[in-house]
Amino acid sequence: MSGMAVGLSIFAGLMVLLALRVHVGVGMLLAGAAAYLAMNNWESASLLFTINNLAYARLSNYDLAVIPLFMLMGQFATHGGLSKSLFRFATAYMGHWRGGLAMASTGACAGFGAICGSSLATAATMGQVALPELKNHGYSGRLATGALAAAGTLGIMIPPSVPLVIYAVLTQESIGKLFVAAVVPGLIAMIGYMIVIKIIVTLNPSSGPACEKHTWAERLTATIAVLPVMGVFAVVIVGIYGGWANPTEAASIGAAACGVLAILGGMRWKGIKTSLIGTAYATGMIFLVLLGADLLNSGLALTQLPVELAEWVKNSGLPPILVLIAILVVYLVLGCVMDSLAMILLTIPIFYPLLMGLDFFGMSVSDKSVWFGILALMVVELGLVTPPVGMNLFIINKMSRDVPYLETIKGVLPFLASDLLRIAALVAFPGITLWLLSVT
Repeated sequence: MSGMAVGLSIFAGLMVLLALRVHVGVGMLLAGAAAYLAMNNWESASLLFTINNLAYARLSNYDLAVIPLFMLMGQFATHGGLSKSLFRFATAYMGHWRGGLAMASTGACAGFGAICGSSLATAATMGQVALPELKNHGYSGRLATGALAAAGTLGIMIPPSVPLVIYAVLTQESIGKLFVAAVVPGLIAMIGYMIVIKIIVTLNPSSGPACEKHTWAERLTATIAVLPVMGVFAVVIVGIYGGWANPTEAASIGAAACGVLAILGGMRWKGIKTSLIGTAYATGMIFLVLLGADLLNSGLALTQLPVELAEWVKNSGLPPILVLIAILVVYLVLGCVMDSLAMILLTIPIFYPLLMGLDFFGMSVSDKSVWFGILALMVVELGLVTPPVGMNLFIINKMSRDVPYLETIKGVLPFLASDLLRIAALVAFPGITLWLLSVT
């Protein structure tokens, strides 16, 4: 059997394992081991030696230390009540608009994402805070759950973002550049969701009634309460890109600051213990997936599948933009059955070298790398709200048991349309992504 045939067979086998709900890290390990054995005459000793070397090389990588630190930062933010101050701040300024409470929830999700880095944590935490308020003020179940499920994706679109850290590690790209480049697309996503809410309540005013207007004294109090959270975001992002702290140092400062804020906000030993255990669990899962991806990529490299695919694309005569669109469509399809981290780890080693060899608007390799990283992130986040494996849909719907799952799906569809329009704009105008890098 040729290397190409082995590679395609292994990839197909992995898809079957994932469809059977085998853990993605385990599935990648099994598929990678099968590919490696098939290309090395089934010598198990060589496989074990390779796994040992891969584990050491990957898990001793200093850059990966930023992942548990950002996870701890998010855990402290989740269990320390920081989400409530963000929600009160946004509500104080927008709650009196029709649909304003849903817009405030979107803004709070963006703010929480700026200190969390996880969409699932953002959706779960803000759902606990915002869903009761939306229900109490007469918002329709469809709008409430759809808006929160979509806004939860801002957890990975607004930096810091764990998938962007993984992308940076895989491609040797600057974490700071990726974080800065993600700011404008993330803000565009937030504004797009708010526009969708405005359109929905204009067409159906009863779906999002206005709330009472807050006084300026209440707004000032809410603003003061949220300033420390904004300060944490500024320290992390400005510190990384400004050069006075590397990503690991900035993440350490952010985690410590969030811990102090959480304790001052009332978090006690139980919350600290839960945060530490949650960080360890999430970090272990991510590192298992990383190791599985490394072994899979090593096996696929032996089959020459990535190289053959890249050569085929280069010789096909297809316009580069059409190749990019095809890749983005693949991401949309994979998002229906696979989580975001798995998609990044599985596809970047194949798609990245392919795209870096193509010409897009005369961009440099560095600009292409950052641009594609943000595009991949934007498409990957769609998987969080795309049936049937839209994790944000499950999380929000589970919190709102009186809303049928089908209603939540219907509620998120307008937000998906906004996502697709934003991605189309980022593809057509790379300057949107790269603008902030050019002025800093």
